[in-house]
Amino acid sequence: MLSPVTVLKTLLLAGHAVAYIWPNPRLDKQESLRWDQDGWNGGPFASFLTPCNRFDFGSDPNSLGTGRSNAADWIRSAYHDMATHNVEDGTGGLDASIRFFEEQHRPENAGNGFLNTMIFLTHDASSYASLADILTLAALSAIEHCGGPKIAYRAGRVDALEPNAPGVPEPQDSVESHIANFARQGFTQEEMIGLVACGHTFGGVQHTAFSDIVPDLGDPNDLDSNAPFDSTFVSFDNKIATEFLDGTTANPLIVGSNDTTNSDKRIFVSDGNVTMKAFAESPNHFASTCATLFARMLDTVPRGVQLTEVINPLSVKPHGFKLLYMADGLLNLTGEVRLWDVQENPARSVHLVWSNSDGSASEENISHLTHTADMVGSALGGRVTSAWYKFPRSFITLNSISKFHFIIDEGDGSAPRIEDQDGHGFVVQDSVVWSSTSCAPSLGTARMDIAVSIHTLLL
Repeated sequence: MLSPVTVLKTLLLAGHAVAYIWPNPRLDKQESLRWDQDGWNGGPFASFLTPCNRFDFGSDPNSLGTGRSNAADWIRSAYHDMATHNVEDGTGGLDASIRFFEEQHRPENAGNGFLNTMIFLTHDASSYASLADILTLAALSAIEHCGGPKIAYRAGRVDALEPNAPGVPEPQDSVESHIANFARQGFTQEEMIGLVACGHTFGGVQHTAFSDIVPDLGDPNDLDSNAPFDSTFVSFDNKIATEFLDGTTANPLIVGSNDTTNSDKRIFVSDGNVTMKAFAESPNHFASTCATLFARMLDTVPRGVQLTEVINPLSVKPHGFKLLYMADGLLNLTGEVRLWDVQENPARSVHLVWSNSDGSASEENISHLTHTADMVGSALGGRVTSAWYKFPRSFITLNSISKFHFIIDEGDGSAPRIEDQDGHGFVVQDSVVWSSTSCAPSLGTARMDIAVSIHTLLL
């Protein structure tokens, strides 16, 4: 068995920056929502984005042939929520004001996509993640899950208490009006072209919301009569640009019978097609531009709202760690640990090593963690995977604990490594914990007992 004392004396931890120091309940929750997207301990979004043409509010909920998608609704909702922003007075921005009845029933917010989106997302908000953060994460997840680029995410949005002033651009507006509207939001003319193109790689225009633009298509494979912006409207690519330039586009805001509402055409040609040509020539340029513009859009918040730094994934992250005082005076520790951006490796071993409340450690302060083939998570549409490990009996029993770290051996002949947050360790407190005598039935009166450790009382 590995000796924690020996390992600590002989192994050097390779230095690497950590995103934040665990534990931090708010950032722990935000990091999980951001990066634990699918699979083991997956978040609330991916299941409603699989497959990417899934739509839960169509005429036939059991059919994928509605012509619409949850992903497109979520992205559109995030933009319309942000588009009320005014850089001059600092009002509006991404603050979940789109949830209000008044905003949803303005002509600029036609359609039921906003209501559908709020039905999905409202219950995921908490004291750690506002509804505006949840809307941001949903849009970001939709883009990434369906082939789009990785987008920087910051947390800390504040939910509006009342509707914002109108301000979302509409199809019949002139190009001068569009340029002015996007400038009010904080975007240049070039950025306006980019943001419209990036957003319109998903979705389309529905007959029910815009009957003057899209007729009833009478298509059994498009039950909601959705006229798509491009031929791959449920996934991210640069066909919004290539099809526009080669003349094959069916985008109803470019080739619609009423030129007054062909707003995409007016926007795209407003710089002589310079921006769209660059997008068509380079899928990588299109993706990187969209990553930047989507992040800008999602970070556009009312003045005075302070967002966090970009939330990056912890390379090693405890999950659901809890201490419970048992009747025999011992503590049970439960939880799992996630290893980020690793491939499945049956030869890998992971051990948890803990220090007692007085900082000491013995040869017995170590537990081997287990892993099964299904304990795999993913993010970015499967482009990044994570491996999860847990205690052999779901918990370990100990007398006291002050912090812990992990020893990871890949089993490939390389030296084992210590993961301890660059020397900080993963700190826990055992002074005041829940007792196993607590009782929380689904109905009736609950009893929550706490235990105070003896070593704390003697201080």
